[in-house]
Amino acid sequence: MKRLYLLVFVSAVASGCMRTAAKTMPDAPPLDMPAPPPREAEPNDAGTPPPVPLVAEPAHSTPARVRPVPRELPPKVEPPKPEPPKPDPAPVEPVKPPEEPLKPPSTLQTTPATAEGEVERGIRASLVRASSALNRIDYRVLNADAKTQYDTAKRFIKQADDAMKAKNLVFAKNLADKAAALAAQLGGR
Repeated sequence: MKRLYLLVFVSAVASGCMRTAAKTMPDAPPLDMPAPPPREAEPNDAGTPPPVPLVAEPAHSTPARVRPVPRELPPKVEPPKPEPPKPDPAPVEPVKPPEEPLKPPSTLQTTPATAEGEVERGIRASLVRASSALNRIDYRVLNADAKTQYDTAKRFIKQADDAMKAKNLVFAKNLADKAAALAAQLGGR
């Protein structure tokens, strides 16, 4: 009996799937489309707004200030102050001189102490390179912009030297590199 039910079920399902295309009606007329409604737009009669009058300018003359007449005030009478009690003379201790003078704060080092000498040599080499390049340039034949660059490079060299004395190696390296770059550009002209 189960087979019969299964056979009926399978035949019903299979018969519905026999066609590969959907049924269409080839002679059906297309749908009628209604005409669009008429457009009724109301005109905007707002027009241009009326001009706004300018704000009245304030008066240029200011009234003269009247200075009040100074009144004479009666002299103030202060009540007599009682004298403070005199302190007993206490033994005076001698002032001790400071044992150590105050030390300036130490500078923060960003380079390790072992590499500090190598960094200084690199900075000195850049400064020597920049100075020698600037010494080969004839300042008198330079135009105004080139003279400005020449002076700036000289200033960078001096500032880098000062920064080296102050042990500010990062700033000194930055200035030395800038001076070397400017000197190289000027030397290439």
